[in-house]
Amino acid sequence: MSKIFDVAVIGGGIVGAAAAMALTRRFDCSLILLETEKQMALHQTGNNSGVIHSGLYYKPGSLKAKNCAAGREKFYRFCEEHGIAHDRCGKVVVATSTREIPYLNALEKRGRANGLIGLKRLTGNELDRYEPCVAGIDGLLVPETGIVDYKQATKKYAEIIRSEGGKILTSRQVTNCSKMSNGLLLDVSKGESIQCRYMINCGGLQSDRIARMCGVNPGVRIIPFRGEYYELRPERQHLVKNLIYPVPDPRFPFLGVHFTRMIHGGVEAGPNAVLAFKREGYGRFDFSPKDSFETFAYSGFWRMALPNMKMGMGEMYRSMSKSAFVKALQRLIPELQKEDVRRGGAGVRAQAVDSKGKLVDDFRIVEAKRMIHVLNAPSPAATASISIGETISDIARKRFDLKPK
Repeated sequence: MSKIFDVAVIGGGIVGAAAAMALTRRFDCSLILLETEKQMALHQTGNNSGVIHSGLYYKPGSLKAKNCAAGREKFYRFCEEHGIAHDRCGKVVVATSTREIPYLNALEKRGRANGLIGLKRLTGNELDRYEPCVAGIDGLLVPETGIVDYKQATKKYAEIIRSEGGKILTSRQVTNCSKMSNGLLLDVSKGESIQCRYMINCGGLQSDRIARMCGVNPGVRIIPFRGEYYELRPERQHLVKNLIYPVPDPRFPFLGVHFTRMIHGGVEAGPNAVLAFKREGYGRFDFSPKDSFETFAYSGFWRMALPNMKMGMGEMYRSMSKSAFVKALQRLIPELQKEDVRRGGAGVRAQAVDSKGKLVDDFRIVEAKRMIHVLNAPSPAATASISIGETISDIARKRFDLKPK
């Protein structure tokens, strides 16, 4: 391909698509988006629970909090403008023991600091009005939360990219990046080479590898965690009206197993959080020698894993035991029985871990010459995707020589 593009975006998930959309809308530039898979949004974007997050959980002032607050409302407006099915249905966070009340208080305080104006504290009796089958002693109503199909949203982003003159190529894995005097040369599968002046890495589960391939030290390694879901059988879906969440353990970036009504029908229960032995390993027995070696050879993994071994073993046990999974769900809905659920799908979270074993909780974007690397974009990245895309375009405005429209 002889044409020299102004910008190449690597990664066709919702974050990469949002970045490309923002750039093509804002700048008079030639842009190409490269996606390894045959379709866009096949990994984290297409395998999450479809929740539009409110911003309840995130540290005030963090990139997560700022982008979620702004991005949530932009995303709702985008869905309305483009006819994307969504529902601002709200959720309840449920405390099932007195031990959880201080954590629920802290959540409420954090949510208000993040600008959530519809929060409402619920007593045990008041919970019944929203979720009659829930067993809880206290709760928090979060009306800003919603549900959507993120793959459909990504498809619309792609349509806008093309309408603004951008190009999208799927089945194109970037295998090497060479620096040139006037830009970068990307070697791509199928024997192609693509020249670009600037590059943006939104590679998700492969983002750290892409950074290293480009000669950039990411400072983190992606450790994949698989989240597995069960589905409620149709005759038992009445047990859940909208979304039901537990009070999360503040020590970990996972929200705990919860119930989610899906935008196209059905109710999911989950996910757990287990170490995946393959970066795109959606099955319980999926295994990649390369991915596993990189995980276990990384000192940061062991510094993270050893102090949390008990929790990790519990998650693995729950992965293998349907009875244990259902027992966790029964904390929220006691009448749920083992026969009421069947195994559903799974997603893999790209969790960045630094060399000290710290789980990177916030979004992480690293700049280098002619490059921007998005190295940690966990939930609520899909919710905040429009805002993240605009943030990346702001960085590009400062770092790249691009002509505004």
